[in-house]
Amino acid sequence: MSLYFMAMLLLSAAAYIHSRATEPEFRPESPMTDAVWRIISHACLAAWLALIVWGALKLHWTQPLSGVIGSLGVNAIIMRVRPMSIWPGLSMLLGAAGFAAASRAVFG
Repeated sequence: MSLYFMAMLLLSAAAYIHSRATEPEFRPESPMTDAVWRIISHACLAAWLALIVWGALKLHWTQPLSGVIGSLGVNAIIMRVRPMSIWPGLSMLLGAAGFAAASRAVFG
């Protein structure tokens, strides 16, 4: 499995988890932590979109397509799981791993 593909999955999952945790009991108690989580989530979505564009320009067309399809699959799995209190931390961890994988994939 390529690092590009893993970055796509991780970033997508991190952004999607934030969008699924809308109830207050599944969000961080601290307003500052919630704001940081929101910023990281939006940055993950932007990086995911940038990876699609970068992949379309630099890689074979099948890689960005498989990244998008894989991301939809991961999001479908997350959709089936009910929100949990560990989601903010998990989302931020997935986002950090996704940023690391994306930077390694893009910059070598």
